[in-house]
Amino acid sequence: MGHEVRGVVARGPGAPVSVEAIRVPDPGPGEVLVRVRACGVCHTDLHYREGAIGSDFPFLLGHEAAGTVEAVGDGGGALRPGDFVVIAWRDPCGSCRSCRRGRPWYCFASRNAHQRMTLADGTPLTAALGIGAFAELTLVAAGQAVKVDPAARPEAAGLIGCGVMAGYGAAVHTGRAGPGDTVAVFGCGGVGMAAIAGAALAGARRVIAVDVDRRKLEWAQGFGATDVIDAATTDPVQGVRALTDGVGADLVVDAVGLPLTYRQAFLARDHAGTLVLVGVPTPAATIELPLAEVFGRGGQLKASWYGDCLPSRDFPVLIDLYRRGKLDLDGFVSETIGLEDVERAFARMQRGEVLRSVVVL
Repeated sequence: MGHEVRGVVARGPGAPVSVEAIRVPDPGPGEVLVRVRACGVCHTDLHYREGAIGSDFPFLLGHEAAGTVEAVGDGGGALRPGDFVVIAWRDPCGSCRSCRRGRPWYCFASRNAHQRMTLADGTPLTAALGIGAFAELTLVAAGQAVKVDPAARPEAAGLIGCGVMAGYGAAVHTGRAGPGDTVAVFGCGGVGMAAIAGAALAGARRVIAVDVDRRKLEWAQGFGATDVIDAATTDPVQGVRALTDGVGADLVVDAVGLPLTYRQAFLARDHAGTLVLVGVPTPAATIELPLAEVFGRGGQLKASWYGDCLPSRDFPVLIDLYRRGKLDLDGFVSETIGLEDVERAFARMQRGEVLRSVVVL
């Protein structure tokens, strides 16, 4: 029969979003219906609104969400109505070449719901990252709904569905931060802050936060940064080297994704160190590096997709860290808002005033 609920829709590139009536089908085989309780406002949603990710408008935005299972279709696994879940945008298929090689975090055929949600007039919607959670109900593949401890606050728990997992995983999974390492993180937005927190939890002896916004640098210290560099007034490469006995950091995470920050991060890396790109670049962005430097420095240049995470394994771990007071998910929540406030939240995010605005339903 389906359900008519409210959702945040982007109808065209750059146009302000609107709250509209949408229709959400009952779950079919392998699908679950989730009642959304909270969803973070992420840069990726803004990229969708701007047409930077795709052109299949209209988009149903929102993807960083936690909620309660409302109904389960056939083949929905162990999920039951009432389960508290965080929604992942990756549900490994188990059969693609990456999954068969034991690397499901690179799955090339990640699953989403088969049915489309629509506008009230029947126009199909494209759900952002296969989720579309700026809505009272959303339909996802069963494997996208990861059951976690229901004692976690929804507005905090939902953030591990994208930004926190991406940043934490970039430092811990992709970058392999470990005890005694020196780590520098370029960019102190939500993803960068999570990388800082991950590096600190992994036992890094020095965690250096780099940004042009002094307010964010102050926040970074609350997430575990031991040192901060204001890149608006200090050369960040020289700053990192000054804090690491002149040699550079063992691990550098670029959580910005601009050619400038990537080059700086490359040069701030120690010999045989690791550089991880987790900030999402624009399609037109390019980078030039001296090939002799690439060869001579050795080490590894990596990109981190979703923090190289396996949601069914990693989401419960991060929630446990949060429940034990080791990962401050509450600190990422700058404000809670309603569906009608998403456009304003985009503006605040662009001005750097928040880590995360979180829609609460």
